Amino acid sequence: MSVHLPPPRTLLTGLAMVESARWHDGRLWFAHWGVGEVVAVDLDGHAEVTAPGPARMGWAIDWLPDGRLVTTGDAITRHEPGGATTTLRAQGANEIVVDPRGHVFVDGFDGAFGDGAGMPDPGWIDLLAPDGASRRVAEDVHFPNGMVVTPDGGTLVVAESTAGRLTAFAIADDGGLSGRRVWADGLGPDGIAIDPAGGIWTQTADTAAHSGDPDAPAGAVVRVLDGGEVTHRVETELPCFACVLGGPDGRHLFLLCNEFAGIDRLTEVQARRSARVLVTEVPR
Repeated sequence: MSVHLPPPRTLLTGLAMVESARWHDGRLWFAHWGVGEVVAVDLDGHAEVTAPGPARMGWAIDWLPDGRLVTTGDAITRHEPGGATTTLRAQGANEIVVDPRGHVFVDGFDGAFGDGAGMPDPGWIDLLAPDGASRRVAEDVHFPNGMVVTPDGGTLVVAESTAGRLTAFAIADDGGLSGRRVWADGLGPDGIAIDPAGGIWTQTADTAAHSGDPDAPAGAVVRVLDGGEVTHRVETELPCFACVLGGPDGRHLFLLCNEFAGIDRLTEVQARRSARVLVTEVPR
């Protein structure tokens, strides 16, 4: 039986849509979708817009080994000291993750997604070089979403949202991916997180939106081990789109939650400013 975490508390509210949770430099950072902001917030709820982002859905943030911020979206953009930006690649992407060796992985799909566009075809993962050149390292990924790298740097795990699974690849020295396998399935993964022990925190499928059960929770995040064992769980009053661990000792679990009324009503949802950032704590 899994351990239930304490009910989360609200850290920040009044947001359009929130995604791409990252703990960086002592604060939680996230992509403020529909507004075009990169926002950072501390544990007291003091928020600051730290950089511009695309005023659209479907973009994410991470940092290069030299500390420069990168945003995805219609293009992949590097943010320089002083506020200038450089386009690394004209072809955009959805999510991004940088591994301990400096390999930069981005994922995405071809075709539109959003109000009235339906779901895109299976997508891809690319390895991005410092000069913006890239090569495809995985294909046929079913709605590629959040990605994490295991603490030893040897495995990339991607959330295949429409397939309801986490998929793992071995990372070669040159950043190539091989040995595709299922890490866990029967989930509803989106923006995922990994802890130092190698447990992945991911959204579940036993929620109202996924199961069709009106008595199911609106949102739920679980910690799942390689092979599918679930060890911890927390539920939320709104669907959780992304999560990350952070805080002074890495025990704060941040949950980025949004209304979800279907992909054809995303603009309407953003206008309500009902998104919020929640936080709870995991046991030692």
